[in-house]
Amino acid sequence: MAVEFAQQTAALAAELSRRNQLLATAESCTGGWLAKVCTDRAGSSGWFERGFVTYSNAAKQELLGVEAETLARHGAVSRETVLEMVAGALSRSHAHWALAISGIAGPGGGSAEKPVGTVWFAWGGPGGWQLAREARFEGDRDAVRRQAVATALEVLLQRLSEPV
Repeated sequence: MAVEFAQQTAALAAELSRRNQLLATAESCTGGWLAKVCTDRAGSSGWFERGFVTYSNAAKQELLGVEAETLARHGAVSRETVLEMVAGALSRSHAHWALAISGIAGPGGGSAEKPVGTVWFAWGGPGGWQLAREARFEGDRDAVRRQAVATALEVLLQRLSEPV
């Protein structure tokens, strides 16, 4: 397991295990990296339920139920799309919590409106809780993806640390 994610996944494992709750991931630009860092941890089957790698728009639609109209109107890298991704991950799994990531890792694919390094996140949890956030990361493809994974974990850990 990458050293930089060891503390985050240890804390996530401890909190989800304490709550007897499960996590699902829905990933596009990170290509399963988030699921990998979670499952690199021994015992992750006790708190990690499944990961959806939905790199293409067709996969987002077929596996997560993202609407074609959402993709056409807002694009794959948008608040609307990641909110549908996280909702789909929750409804199509047994997880209590879900994370969704879609972005432009580069080196190509960016635009003036959505430059390389633009990443949208969504988190969902019990009681219908949802949060969406955009980030702009610097660096090469690997750096953008690494920062996206770290951010996804960090925000979920912040939410899990709040009083129930």
